[in-house]
Amino acid sequence: MKMNRILTVLGLSTIFSVAANAQYSDVPPKESPMKMKPEMTEIWEPEVKVITPGKLPWDAPSDAIVLFDGKNLDNWVSQKDPKKPAPWKIINNEYMEVVPGSGGIQTKMKFGDCQLHIEWSAPDVVESVGQGRGNSGVFLQNRYEIQILDSYNNRTYANGQAGSVYKDHPPLVNAMKSPLEWNTYDIIYRAPRFKPDGRLDSPATVTVLHNGVLVQNNVTINGLTLYIGLHNYPEAHGEDVISLQDHGNKTQFKNIWIRRL
Repeated sequence: MKMNRILTVLGLSTIFSVAANAQYSDVPPKESPMKMKPEMTEIWEPEVKVITPGKLPWDAPSDAIVLFDGKNLDNWVSQKDPKKPAPWKIINNEYMEVVPGSGGIQTKMKFGDCQLHIEWSAPDVVESVGQGRGNSGVFLQNRYEIQILDSYNNRTYANGQAGSVYKDHPPLVNAMKSPLEWNTYDIIYRAPRFKPDGRLDSPATVTVLHNGVLVQNNVTINGLTLYIGLHNYPEAHGEDVISLQDHGNKTQFKNIWIRRL
């Protein structure tokens, strides 16, 4: 009797097994994933725009806006009174020199995200020390300063020397040349973004190469680069001018160009 029960159970199990197999016998086997082909990860459109780079690394590419090439100051105006022409001097049809006391200058055009190239030199004659030597600055969107200073054998506070985001980030290294040589800044700038209600959405960031050396590596600008007080973003703003500072020194500038990004 017990043996019959076991055989009955085994028989039922076999029946259920056969039935189950029959139930799924019409389901096709799972397909293998499609094999990847090289062209599946290729981007063809839109085609990348063609530009002509400068012959030398510091020359303006074909899509750049040349802000100063030594010939005139037509792209600049007085910062004290934007209705008046820029009051700085052009020397030898090559470079411009700050006229101390005349005030800063600013571009007629406004910019946001950009790549900016600028060459500058401290006054040939070394005078004073610290912040008194070749002091100027390039202001992005007329608010955020990349410091210009004669930091060649000239100690000052680290976030105020050449290559610093003024009073915000010291440069990674001091790549300054002597006062008789020209320095270059290549600046990659991403402007801050603001929400519709005016609150900050994302802060500005900047990368700076000083004489070809990375001194600011995509750092966050923490707000207005104030001389006194903590930095912040007090109000929303859009594109604005590039400005150069008159800090009382005869700092010199040449070969300035910019690309919108």
